[in-house]
Amino acid sequence: MKLIIGNKNYSSWSLRGWLAAKQSGLHFEELTVHIDGDDWQAMRQQQGEFRPSAGKVPVLWDGDTVVWDSLAIMEYLADKVGRDRFWPKDDAARGMARAMVAEMHSSYLPLRRNCPMNIRARVPVDLTDECKADIVRILGLWAEARARFGKGGPFLFGTFSAADVFYAPIVSRFITYGIGVPGFAQAYMEALWSHEWMQQWVEGALAEEWHISQFEVGERG
Repeated sequence: MKLIIGNKNYSSWSLRGWLAAKQSGLHFEELTVHIDGDDWQAMRQQQGEFRPSAGKVPVLWDGDTVVWDSLAIMEYLADKVGRDRFWPKDDAARGMARAMVAEMHSSYLPLRRNCPMNIRARVPVDLTDECKADIVRILGLWAEARARFGKGGPFLFGTFSAADVFYAPIVSRFITYGIGVPGFAQAYMEALWSHEWMQQWVEGALAEEWHISQFEVGERG
């Protein structure tokens, strides 16, 4: 398998796809492209008839199968290795985890715009009211998941799962912009941030030389 990802410092969707691939336990080749550069455009042109991803990352190639979109990639991998590897076994926990992942996948646009992912940065930011509402909503979901289903470990549903894969970029944003969170959320964020895979991603982000102004607070027009 090959997984095409964007800049590790900026691409939240790539982080989700990459963590899903790591969680699957399957071997994959990682191909990183500069999402704001000419190399990605050149790669797209070289692929000829391959157009389904609309030029977005991540993209998973598995033989003749092409899967784009981070949620689709995770579900494809879950089908290959067993869904219990990604989702809680308990029906109630699994139902909540699925709902949380779906909400993360389709919501929180004010937070995404106000606080773009930038792993290298540590900067304050003025939060809009809509962004604050997103943060309150996320913290509420984290609190419920931890209280109801988190007894078995430090992650949202105890052990590392699809929910953590999808909320990992939120943890990164909260750290980047110094978002104040209650103690339970701080403990969860520390557990996820110190996870071996997350640290591998962070190291890759720190090593990148690419700089995209539109994702840098203070440089956007």
